[in-house]
Parts: sequence; C-alpha cells; structure tokens
Amino acid sequence: MATTLATDVRLSIAHQTRFGLRLASAISSNPEYAAVNAAYSPLSLHVGLSLLTAGAEGATREQLVATLWTGEVGEEAEGLHALAEQVVQLVLADASCVGGPRVAFANGVFVDTSLALKPSFQELAVGRYKANVQSTNFQTKPAEAARQVNSWVEKVTSGLIKDILPEGSVDNATKLVLGNALYFKGVWPEKFDPSKTKDDVFHLLDGSSVQTPFMSTTNKQFISSTGNLKILKLPYQQGGDSRQFSMYILLPEARDGLWSLVNRLNTEPELIENHIPSVKVEVGQFKLPKFKISFGFEASKFLQCLGLQLPFSRGADLSEMVYSPVVQNLYISSIHHKSFVEVNEEGTEAAAATTIEMVPQSMPLTTDFVADHPFLFLIREDNTGVVLFVGHVVNPLPSL
Repeated sequence: MATTLATDVRLSIAHQTRFGLRLASAISSNPEYAAVNAAYSPLSLHVGLSLLTAGAEGATREQLVATLWTGEVGEEAEGLHALAEQVVQLVLADASCVGGPRVAFANGVFVDTSLALKPSFQELAVGRYKANVQSTNFQTKPAEAARQVNSWVEKVTSGLIKDILPEGSVDNATKLVLGNALYFKGVWPEKFDPSKTKDDVFHLLDGSSVQTPFMSTTNKQFISSTGNLKILKLPYQQGGDSRQFSMYILLPEARDGLWSLVNRLNTEPELIENHIPSVKVEVGQFKLPKFKISFGFEASKFLQCLGLQLPFSRGADLSEMVYSPVVQNLYISSIHHKSFVEVNEEGTEAAAATTIEMVPQSMPLTTDFVADHPFLFLIREDNTGVVLFVGHVVNPLPSL
C-alpha cells in the first residue's frame, strides 16, 4: 500500500499538526497539567471535531472550521472530510500481519433511540469516516448507554483505554455522542538490550531529581541539532508498505527548557518538519528513559482557549445531525479524551480515545543524546506527516 496523498490533503495535515501543537501549548500552560506527564492524540480530537463540523450550520460551523482549517476559503469542509477519509484508509491501516505496527482506528456515532440521524449526516459519517452508528438508550438507561460507549472504546484500544465516559458524564438529557478510538503498537528494528538498562538521575523542572531506568545503546542513531534543541528519531519496524512510523524525542538543551520549546513549536509548527534527522550518526553517550503515561482530560476549556466557543454555548447550531424538535437546542456538554503511551526496550504501545457528548440547551562525528531532563515527544507517520500522539515527560517514573 502506498501512502500517496494529494497536495491539498498534505496541506490539511499541516493544518492538523498546527492545531495539535496549539492545543499542546494550551494544555502545558495549565498549572494542573504542567507538573505531570501528559499525552494526547491531536489526530483523535481533530477527526472527532471534523465529523462534528458535518452536523453544524451557520456561525457554529464557521467557528469549527476556523479552529481546524486554514486552507482555501470555500473548500474547508471538503478538506476536513477528505483528510479524515484518506488518513483512515492510508495511514491507519493495520500492518501487523506483514511485520509492521499494529494500528486500529474507529469512529462511532451513538444516538438516542428517540432520535433519527439525518440521511446526509449518516451517509457522510459511515461513507467517509467509516463510523459505526449505534442506537443507544440515553433517555431511560444512561448508565447502560455509557457502558456501551466505554466497552466499544476499550475493545478498539485493546483494553488500554477504560471508562472514557466517567460516571455521571452522561444522563437522560444526553442525545448524541460522537467517539473515536486509536491504538498503536510498534517495535524498534534494533531493540534496546534490557541488560544495559540502568538507573540514573533524571532532573526535574523544580531543580530536584529522581532515579529512573534509562535505556542505552552504542548503535548509530538519527539525531539532529538546531539551536538549543536536539531531535532524536526512532523509527518503528516497517511492514509491507511504504509507511514509516517514528517516535521523535525533542530534547531542549536547558534542563528547564521544556515550556520554552512548547511555546516555540506553537509559533513555529514547521520546526519539526524542517529539522527531521535524515542520517544516522555515531553516538557517544546515549540515554533514554523508559516511561509510561496514562493521561485524561476534559478538552472543552482548552478548545475554547483556541477560539472554539459557539459549539459549547446555547447559541450552538448542530441542526444537521438529527431530526428532532429539540435539535435546535443541541450543544456540546463535554469532550473527554484519554491517552496511554508506554515506551520500553521493545518499542511503543499507545492508545487514545475521544468522546464528544451533546445535550439539548438548556552534528559532530559523535553526538550525545542524554534525555535526563523533561522533554517533548511525538509519534508520527513520516511519509504523510500525520501526528498520532503528542506528549511531554516531566518525570519518567510511572504515573499510572
């Protein structure tokens, strides 16, 4: 399978990456999350909001488009839907049967039994987003309906994401839930030798330190340097197609340079693309901590910080989704997102899920790479530039 994307879709991916980095900046600037390891999937959130755009009208639709898209005016909806369609078909196809990463992605539309989806919305959701449409009894059995959504997410993510809908997050006022789930498991072609994994010092942002296991190797690595930043590229084993998934570790030179790096990426989203390591170099000292992150958050306030406010207000117009007398009053009550990322000697396992709930209104010859202080990471498909996961590690000790 070739990952050949049209130029306009590649442009859409650049917009999606920009959206993801803006959101990363908003999350990291929140004191609650700046002190903990965090990870999320910009792809998951972007696809969920793109599908929501198909059901919005008027100023609500325009605001969604302005948040997700910066391409040619008049082609916004087609650009968003084409991106989702081609990413699902070309980037997120499973490659485990031919030795590549195991990948799973699914969209779901859970609609209350009292409502019927409009044919145009259902046709787009099923045809282009490959969504599974399920009738759900939110009105009289909200707890059972939440379990239905949670079970669907848990299955797609191989059990890594549980209870995406927290207890009480949906009730008998809930009419519609849009959801998606993503799972990724890739192995390194050259695995790290566990016998070389040793505890060492990791410096925290507050000036203190912890002892944590570091993986090490003397093999050549893809490393580039730009200014006060080093970028490590760790490719995953490929399958039988041209896709190349990789993890990127963005390590600032300063031990307390993480937030400056996040802000820089917010204003220079092309930084990563322009400085991707292309040649393996000899390494001197190489240390990369093992880490495991489980992170969840309610995304509404962060999206509102990006200018997306109408869908969460009583002025929302989500009238193109369902037939119902209450349809004019539908608005988003919450957006829940959860992610899991584990990096070890074998490779990486990662998962993410998003639910959108709606209710009526009411280089030198040798290069050192010692990641012994907070850093940013991404998981990316290199041929297309699609970013599956973004996160930061402030303390690699288990945060589960």
